[in-house]
Amino acid sequence: MTQQLIACELHDYIEVACMYGYQVRLILKDQQVFEGKAKDIVTTTEKREFLVIDNEQGPQQVELIQLEKIQVLTPNAQFKEVVF
Repeated sequence: MTQQLIACELHDYIEVACMYGYQVRLILKDQQVFEGKAKDIVTTTEKREFLVIDNEQGPQQVELIQLEKIQVLTPNAQFKEVVF
């Protein structure tokens, strides 16, 4: 089985969002939308990577390869949008 990964430069944007705790809107390839505060990136034993966000429902994990777009909602952020 070959595991898909996102490009390193896209990974860097996610790390910045987590480091600064940006409020983000995540738009997935299936058009689901999640909003919350970027917290961390976690990797499973199967090498799958997830972005952890906090919102009203508590912590949620979104698999990185499912991302289509990240929109940053925090004012004066280092970037506003990343398309995967």
